Amino acid sequence: MHPAYSVILFTTASGAGYGLLCLMGLGAVSGALPPDRLLGFLGLGLALALITTGLLSSTFHLGHPERAWRALSQWRSSWLSREGVLAVATYVPAGVLGIGWAILGRTDGVFAAAGIAAAVLAPLTVFVTGMIYQSLPTIRQWHQPLTAPVYVALALATGAVLLALLLAALGSGVHLPASLAAMLLAIAAALKLSYWRAIDTAPPLASPGTATGLGRFGTVHQLEAPHSQANFVMREMGFTVARKHARTLRKTVIGLLFAAPIFLCSLAAMVHSGLAVAALALAALSAAAGVVTERWLFFAQAMHVVTNFYGAKAA
Repeated sequence: MHPAYSVILFTTASGAGYGLLCLMGLGAVSGALPPDRLLGFLGLGLALALITTGLLSSTFHLGHPERAWRALSQWRSSWLSREGVLAVATYVPAGVLGIGWAILGRTDGVFAAAGIAAAVLAPLTVFVTGMIYQSLPTIRQWHQPLTAPVYVALALATGAVLLALLLAALGSGVHLPASLAAMLLAIAAALKLSYWRAIDTAPPLASPGTATGLGRFGTVHQLEAPHSQANFVMREMGFTVARKHARTLRKTVIGLLFAAPIFLCSLAAMVHSGLAVAALALAALSAAAGVVTERWLFFAQAMHVVTNFYGAKAA
């Protein structure tokens, strides 16, 4: 599939924002985070800024962005519509929590309830985003059970890195948040490696032989291309990335998104505040570059079964 940069920005930026919002909500309710006005303002402000930036960028992928609101009406049958409904709904408890935390310096009572609601709705929104892709049976690399969990794990991991960096910059205790970020990154790495193993070993959905029903007579080859020049379907669904490039990009993801941030977060948990800020800033930058690379590869490696019509040996 052709990687759309607007969708890549949407899923990575909003993912980190929802992850940060979830952890802020849990931290407020549990008392792990202090009801400090500056922390509430910066943390929730950053989370909502990332979420909003991602949601707005997603509309650029639409032919008519002004009609995006219509997608909200199909929530009974469409994962895309459910995503839109949940994304809008999440702003309500996030806003209430923000008023209590950033303005009143409170995270109890109704504000605690808002924190719980935000902590539930944020990862649920990311899960539904992943289900948009996981629910498509025509794309083998997406239609398997680890797609949505990987989305959620990466959102929480990148959000945890941002939270640890924010706490370090404000002079709060950094040992636990940095350790939590390292742990969530390790979990996300395990899920992503399992996902890659699954798509590498799963059999193809279809081939020219199975699509035509002629496979029982031998290998089916295309005699002539269906079009004399590339069309929309070929450009959007026929995009391919070379196997050697995919391997290189996977190694890049492992290094930038997992290995380097885990090391830097672990280092930040053991050093003084000044060095911790520097280590976590590098971890955040590395994780940002890594998750963008991971998401580009997620789309680039996907093959739609329609590519069999255009000469692919299998999909």
